Amino acid sequence: MHDLIIRNARIVDGTGADAFTGDIAITDGLITAVGLIDGPAVEEIDAQGHLVTPGFVDIHTHYDGQVCWDKEVTPSSWHGVTTVVMGNCGVGFAPVRPGKETELVELMESVEDIPGTALHEGIPWGWESFGEYLDAIDTPYSVDIGTQVPHVAVRHYVMGERCYDDATADDMVKMADITKDALVAGAMGFSTSRFYGHMDKDGNLVPGTNATADEMLAIGDAFAEVDHGTMEIISDHLDTEDELFWVEKIARKTKRPMTFLVTPEVNAGIWDLAARLNPEGHQIRPQVGARPASLLMTLEGTINPMRQFPSYDDIKLLPFDEQRAVLRTPEFRARVMADEPKVSRFRDTNRMISTWDKMFVLPQDLSYEPDYTDSVAGHAEAKGCDVREALMDAMADGRPLLYLFGNYQGDLEDQRKAIENEFSVFGLSDGGAHCGVLCDASVPTYMLAYMARDRVKGPTMSLEFVVHKMTQDTALVYGMPDRGVIAPGYLADLNIIDFDQLALEDPEMAYDLPAGGRRIVQRANGYIATIKNGEVTYRDGEHTGAMPGRLIRGGQL
Repeated sequence: MHDLIIRNARIVDGTGADAFTGDIAITDGLITAVGLIDGPAVEEIDAQGHLVTPGFVDIHTHYDGQVCWDKEVTPSSWHGVTTVVMGNCGVGFAPVRPGKETELVELMESVEDIPGTALHEGIPWGWESFGEYLDAIDTPYSVDIGTQVPHVAVRHYVMGERCYDDATADDMVKMADITKDALVAGAMGFSTSRFYGHMDKDGNLVPGTNATADEMLAIGDAFAEVDHGTMEIISDHLDTEDELFWVEKIARKTKRPMTFLVTPEVNAGIWDLAARLNPEGHQIRPQVGARPASLLMTLEGTINPMRQFPSYDDIKLLPFDEQRAVLRTPEFRARVMADEPKVSRFRDTNRMISTWDKMFVLPQDLSYEPDYTDSVAGHAEAKGCDVREALMDAMADGRPLLYLFGNYQGDLEDQRKAIENEFSVFGLSDGGAHCGVLCDASVPTYMLAYMARDRVKGPTMSLEFVVHKMTQDTALVYGMPDRGVIAPGYLADLNIIDFDQLALEDPEMAYDLPAGGRRIVQRANGYIATIKNGEVTYRDGEHTGAMPGRLIRGGQL
């Protein structure tokens, strides 16, 4: 007898193959049969022709601290995700020398906008090595979790206060040894940030940003001594010969997957390298997200354009509803119109809070494809008013302002083409991070509901392709061949989805982190059930209490 049979399903199996109708049988946490299945089961679910997909595999998250207190791993689990990989962008919480935990918290807070108070209160600490960290988080969850060893933490552990400086030969040996030990203990890979937008609280580039080729090659040697692991890199150097030199050398020596956070309009060099090396059997995988890099700006959020005006200082401590009321008063508006804007020490911040044609009122359809008429500049033109007045109107209305980075030209065609590139891998959800500016953990729902169904500003992607990019493809990049496909022998990680009704809800600010910390969350409608290891974890968007997920240790699947 089977444990569970899902009947009358429209199956999109994760391989990219055409959808088909059938049943799915599950026993002992594994899929045991697919097709027309006779015989009984302990439980049956009639899918009634609804969509059934593999559980989504999100390879770019920052739940490194959150898993200590949130065993549901939200909001990713609300959006059909059954496996997450964390420890991205070079930041994390192990290894750590006793007494130096604060430094890692501050770096995570600066880079990933996770409230430091929440991390301090929510993380129990007590570990030093990466292996001890894995042991500490090896508890039940609603999803499977895996993590990478982060370059920033390794550098901080080895070099202490010198971690912002160039590494010595001895430092490099020690970092390589720690990386190898972490991989042996079960790290899924190694991550590093070489991105000039990642800074500490004092405005310094995070440790390792300008690490030499020798340092990166030494760390790459650690991969050559084990039989698993993926290297994840965010870099502003991917079009330079020096950067591509060591990337190619590591790829050829280790034959391990390497994934690089990219944008469609830049980083041509890494795409060219992928086109040259991947036909030889290497895995150079530029990583792209569902949407351009973006921010949501609200009165409650981390980025609030009103803060550039000195008059706002007089109301910034008021309850937010009162702030919105004041923003509508002629007296306050007159003061703001006369203000000389403050200048932030961060150039990017100045650009984000004053580039009016790239600052959009979040569209009601949550398309993330706004028109110029949706921008603050466009609103000002339509109303015949100053952009400051249009800004105050928008912020008083309470709908988030969406800032889009890069060369956004009114549609997501460049993004679509990057996702469809044969070498790309889907990622960049940043689940658990950037708590005050975005909630891209919802992108599985966005990809299905918008990019595969509702898009009007360009072609949609096939449902089968989108599911493949979020399941089998992402699983294989991080060495998880046991999931992401609906076929006998694979993990019974599944979603039952009312595809016609699938929709995102508006993002909202929640104050549910430890110490009352805030985060933007976004729920979805249309998920009938999510199943992890054969157990139903969510029904109609509500958690069942089941915790069948586990810590994944790399190389031990």
